[in-house]
Amino acid sequence: MTSIDIRAHQRQTQSQTLSPRLQHAVRLLQMSSLDFAALVRDTLSQNPFLEAEDGDDGEVLPGEAPVEPSMLGDLDDAGPAPVDDAGDREGDRDLWQADVGAGLRRADDGEMSAMAMMAVETSLNTHLHGQINVLPLSERDLMLARVIVESLDDDGYLRTPLEELTAVAGLDPEASLQEMQIALKRVQALEPAGVGARNVGECLLLQMPSIACADMRALATTIVQHHLPALAARDVNGLARQLDQSPARVEEVCDRIRRLDPRPGWRLGAEQVNYVVPDVIVKKVRGQWTVQLNPAVVPKVRLNQVYAQLFQRHRTAQNSEMGAHLQEARWTLRNVEQRFCTILDVAESIVRRQKNFFEYGAMAMKPLGLKEIADEVGVHESTVSRVTNNKYIATPVGVFELKYFFSRAMVSANGSECSGTAIRGLIKDIIEAEDPDHPLSDAEITRQLAQQGLMMARRTVTKYRQMLKIDAVERRRRHGAEA
Repeated sequence: MTSIDIRAHQRQTQSQTLSPRLQHAVRLLQMSSLDFAALVRDTLSQNPFLEAEDGDDGEVLPGEAPVEPSMLGDLDDAGPAPVDDAGDREGDRDLWQADVGAGLRRADDGEMSAMAMMAVETSLNTHLHGQINVLPLSERDLMLARVIVESLDDDGYLRTPLEELTAVAGLDPEASLQEMQIALKRVQALEPAGVGARNVGECLLLQMPSIACADMRALATTIVQHHLPALAARDVNGLARQLDQSPARVEEVCDRIRRLDPRPGWRLGAEQVNYVVPDVIVKKVRGQWTVQLNPAVVPKVRLNQVYAQLFQRHRTAQNSEMGAHLQEARWTLRNVEQRFCTILDVAESIVRRQKNFFEYGAMAMKPLGLKEIADEVGVHESTVSRVTNNKYIATPVGVFELKYFFSRAMVSANGSECSGTAIRGLIKDIIEAEDPDHPLSDAEITRQLAQQGLMMARRTVTKYRQMLKIDAVERRRRHGAEA
């Protein structure tokens, strides 16, 4: 019989774990300023100890204490605060009256504002529901159609598989796949044409009835069904050979297909525009590049001192929920201060190291790594990575994401180092100087770079060209011929 040796081993290891509050602070640091401001506004609406300040008074800026420590008290103290006599009640009355008076001054005059009288754009969902509601459908069919409509994205596409939507409907008995397909067909028959498609090809096919000419419609249907990649690549000659049509005829049909709408959902509702708001601003003052926070992105929030004082005076063991709100208010103010202090420190360090970029442009960009900034600022590399993500800096030559200034070093033939950003700038200059009738291929650009001492693979040049959003040589040659 084989014996089994079972032994217990004790091993000591060290590992770093983040508390939930620290994890939350890390997520806040990674947010864009717009998302962070929205989160602060949401916290303001839920926390009675926080208030927004319209003016400069009470504005929380990095480096400033948002409130006196004595105003916050010790939240870890489990014992209730003693309640004084009538003198305290008189003081409470004065505090309440002062706060109510301020509230009255901030209140509006009751008249309807101009914003309230503005017309509201009809959303895609509302538009489709209005059409569904007039259809002669049973309650079950109506529910399935509504589920489809609610699952559409802003483009008007259905990205969720029908199999997953059967459970969302919550019907008894559960909807079958065939029922979901019928509901999808009903939605696809609504206006705008193309809504409810599951891909671009299906979206274009749903709009084919808008092509009046039967022959053109048939040829367009064939191209979309079987030659969509060639259509996207504008390969007219290749399509003409495969379809046994003249290039002129194929070009005419392709132009008609391009007039179809690949995003029908955009026709309804106000188009959402995501603006880039710089977090920091750099400018030259007396010959020196200076960095400052953009005041527009710093939330103007402070502690409501009236509520904090009243709570400290009448605190008991039963109002622990209010104590949690006060603690959250303190952490919110600290997170605001810490976030923008870190952003400002990182931005200042970047500007000091890349000042040649601000003087001479992208060709003067130096190689820069996260570790260099982290060592100077005194934080971890991951913190620098989070700070530079979705954070923007306004410069005299444009607005850039902070991570734009980081790139690994590339060694030239003479041993000098240059950044990938500088090389991309050089590639852009080479393409802008090319002959429009004879554009340069990526291989030819690679050879020109090699003549200047920059040795790199052709695929690297291709990657950099794509990062610059410059078309390939075939498309540039075609555009030049059309011009």
